[in-house]
Amino acid sequence: MATGRFVDDYLGYLLGQANHALYKDFDAHVRAAGLSSIEWRVLATLHDAQPLTVSQLAHEVLAKQPTVTKLVQRMCDQGWLALHSDARDQRCTLVAATAAGKRLVKPLVEEAKRHESRMLRSLGATEKVALRKLLQKLAPQS
Repeated sequence: MATGRFVDDYLGYLLGQANHALYKDFDAHVRAAGLSSIEWRVLATLHDAQPLTVSQLAHEVLAKQPTVTKLVQRMCDQGWLALHSDARDQRCTLVAATAAGKRLVKPLVEEAKRHESRMLRSLGATEKVALRKLLQKLAPQS
């Protein structure tokens, strides 16, 4: 039922509400694993991907580069991440998840998939595909 309120139809608000609904229950799993939400995003991004520069990682996890730089160092100290020189450009440092980081995040990734499935069960298969395609158009990968 339309209330006439601006936010009820405003895409930014609706996307924010959907994001909150998707993440709020899952956050308990992240905290139980001893991770903050940004640590989760870093490990989830890197667990099955090629190493990234800090600036690429910051872009991926939706955080500022100085924040990610400090976070990466802390996560390296924890043994979850490792820094490597880029073979193509020695001036660049690449960030990769370690075996320990991958072991830590693997059950969370599996739980995230189950949680997403539960959250989207009211949508049909075609709607799920369409939703992903539309969101990818709005937030293109760089």
